[in-house]
Amino acid sequence: MTDYIVRATAADNQIRAFAATTRDVVETAREHHGTSPVATAALGRLLTAGTMMGSMMKNDTDMLTLQIRGDGPLGGITVTADAHGDVKGYVLNPEVMLPPKNGKLDVGGAVGIGLLNVIKDMGLKEPYVGQTILVTSEIAEDLTYYFANSEQVPSSVGLGVLMEKDNTVRRAGGFIIQLMPFAEEKTIDKLEENLKKVTSVTELLDKGYTPEQLLEELLGNLGLEITDTMPSRFYCNCSKERVEQAVVSIGRKDIQEMIDEGEDIEVKCHFCNTAYTYTIEELKEIIKRSR
Repeated sequence: MTDYIVRATAADNQIRAFAATTRDVVETAREHHGTSPVATAALGRLLTAGTMMGSMMKNDTDMLTLQIRGDGPLGGITVTADAHGDVKGYVLNPEVMLPPKNGKLDVGGAVGIGLLNVIKDMGLKEPYVGQTILVTSEIAEDLTYYFANSEQVPSSVGLGVLMEKDNTVRRAGGFIIQLMPFAEEKTIDKLEENLKKVTSVTELLDKGYTPEQLLEELLGNLGLEITDTMPSRFYCNCSKERVEQAVVSIGRKDIQEMIDEGEDIEVKCHFCNTAYTYTIEELKEIIKRSR
């Protein structure tokens, strides 16, 4: 189990906490999409958050979508996660290059000013949609703000992606710590003190900290209890049949034009970049089925 999520409580259930190591998830995304270092860092942070937030959902069929739409050169990021640790995602402009800012990858500059959407599909008639402005566009702070404002849950989110010199992913991971409504003042004060000591998630990840050690650092003096662990992976459930629905959605007139041009078409999945080819015969069958 290389990538995994840890779920925990502390201070007699006054705190709930999640931590994850996601190096393989983020490296797989980088390989699929050919992302630049700054795009890898931005996508990696949101994938890490997505896998932990997905694990918060109660039902097997629940789905979470995180969308960031900013005016920076990245254009936007979309991540989808389920309750089992499976996550996938993409950035609109994967090849964006920006100079470093204060010696670090400029994720905030790449994302720009914009909005964060959190969509939870829990099998009800309408999905839950929460929306907040991007406060710093560095992603962790934006999610902290989202939890406090949209879900009224005081939280602390830390996310980190560290790159190698050859632009592969060296480390990735993070944590989400949340206070329950009945949390006592002394618990809150102690937690705030602990959080002040952790200045950089990336630094701890680079020291080889596991999710358990991250939580130990943050909650060790608050009676930390690990409740369970689950594997996490980059997983896309696309198939030729599913992508066919996207082909159908462009309309019979446009499909007929493709047939008339006499060339096979290639359609790529947004989330994993897998290419699917549809021959003229297959396009004719699609038109027949869509009648």
